[in-house]
Amino acid sequence: MLARTEKMTFQGEAGAIDCALDLPMSQPRGWALVLHPHPLHGGARDNKIVTTIARACVEHGLIAVRPNFRGVGTSEGEFDAARGETADMQRLIEQFTQAYPEAAGGKWVLAGFSFGTSVAAQLYSTLAEQAGPVPDALLLFGPAVERFSFRAVSVPDNTLLVHGEDDEVVPLSEAMSFARSHDLPVTVVPGASHFFHGKLLVLKRLLQLRLDLL
Repeated sequence: MLARTEKMTFQGEAGAIDCALDLPMSQPRGWALVLHPHPLHGGARDNKIVTTIARACVEHGLIAVRPNFRGVGTSEGEFDAARGETADMQRLIEQFTQAYPEAAGGKWVLAGFSFGTSVAAQLYSTLAEQAGPVPDALLLFGPAVERFSFRAVSVPDNTLLVHGEDDEVVPLSEAMSFARSHDLPVTVVPGASHFFHGKLLVLKRLLQLRLDLL
């Protein structure tokens, strides 16, 4: 159960990043950064898959941070095909860890849906390359990583990849190609579309199983 949702503004390279922070009832044991789908196709932090991921994270005692990418809500700037968005999220991480040191000192989850998976995977790769702290879990739903790739991607071998069998936006073959190139397993949800219509409970169960391992 959520104790409350607060609004907070961080500063990215293009200006303000409009965020919602979902806070657990108890003392947080960490935090999650949850990234939304394509901004030019209606993607925003209140997307139902984003909020499903956030709720599951909060139920596991994490603060869930749901930013709006550039040009969405009151976030400043214009769509930058993942490059600028990744830089913005790196700045957000720095500011969040300063503002919430207790949560930042706990477990850290990085999750994305659709376009958000490209930002998440490239953000993880950038952080790992800089030899700084990296997330304890990388969770990619409806992965579209290679569609917006601007750098080589390196992801951990325990990355959770979840894809819909009948995804009409990102074909399953595309997700398989990404998984194959990184030697990752893929969890395929039978009959699921890109937006997991009617399958959100399945998605949430898969997510909870992964979070239980933190």
